[in-house]
Amino acid sequence: MKNTSLKKRLFGMYGNDGLIHHSILYILFVGIGFIFLYPLMQMIVTSFMPLIDLVDPTTIWIPKHFTIQNYGRAIEALKAWDAFKDSLVVSTLPTAFVVASSSLIGYGFATYQFPLKKTMMAILLVIFLIPNILMSIPTYVIYRELNLLDSLKSFTYPALTGFGFRQTIFILIFYQFFKMIPNELKEAAQVDGASAFKVFVSIAIPMALPAFLITSLYAFVWYWNETSLALLYFPNAYSTLPMAVIGFRTLYENLYPAGTVGLEGASETFNQGVQFAGTVLSILPLLVIYFIAQKWFIEGVDRSGIAGN
Repeated sequence: MKNTSLKKRLFGMYGNDGLIHHSILYILFVGIGFIFLYPLMQMIVTSFMPLIDLVDPTTIWIPKHFTIQNYGRAIEALKAWDAFKDSLVVSTLPTAFVVASSSLIGYGFATYQFPLKKTMMAILLVIFLIPNILMSIPTYVIYRELNLLDSLKSFTYPALTGFGFRQTIFILIFYQFFKMIPNELKEAAQVDGASAFKVFVSIAIPMALPAFLITSLYAFVWYWNETSLALLYFPNAYSTLPMAVIGFRTLYENLYPAGTVGLEGASETFNQGVQFAGTVLSILPLLVIYFIAQKWFIEGVDRSGIAGN
């Protein structure tokens, strides 16, 4: 009996609910979590290190001279407030257009039957699989001919027409959500005299709120973090926080190519502590938005018991 009881504790009733199974899972979760969190923890710790700690090889994790001056220097060096305003503009407007156009396109694919529908869906999937870097040069040439460069038009116009940054995945998300709406609801509304647009606004949108929340969150984050296309399309019109951090890092690497420098030749402004402080400032708004949007998204999923046929 003792052997049987011990075996149940170690392996469980079905082999996947015992102590050994749970221990293996916890070890895997902790290991994977550490892999993802290690760079973030190192960046945050380094951002509080003064110059004397940065050049001290014995200072690894815990700063010996804790300071928050790096953040003040980062705000000044990056022109953080102006960059923050530019980041909001560059992220908010394209996100709104991406969500609006993606919802309309996804609703059209999910609701209506029209010629070449399957072919167009296949083209969407092919576009999704093509790396953005392969499309950047021909896209740049087209935008230059259309006079869309050096302005936010290079982000907003494609977002309005369904060709925004990674917009294919948003269209597919809306397509899946709208496919789950029962046809009886839409047919009942049409019988009552509702137009197609009114059915979309009064029935489809409320029942697909989780899709709107998750696409808004991801679109905002992706546009906020996008630097390669921003530097290509409007390097002089806007300077977002991520773009300012890249410029700071490039200047730092040009000043100190080896990446290490002695205390006498180091700078109080151009060092890794200030660089990491600027990086923390650039991702801090995203962390705040994520925690807020996560709560709303979970509540939206709980409220949406959608069953389609």
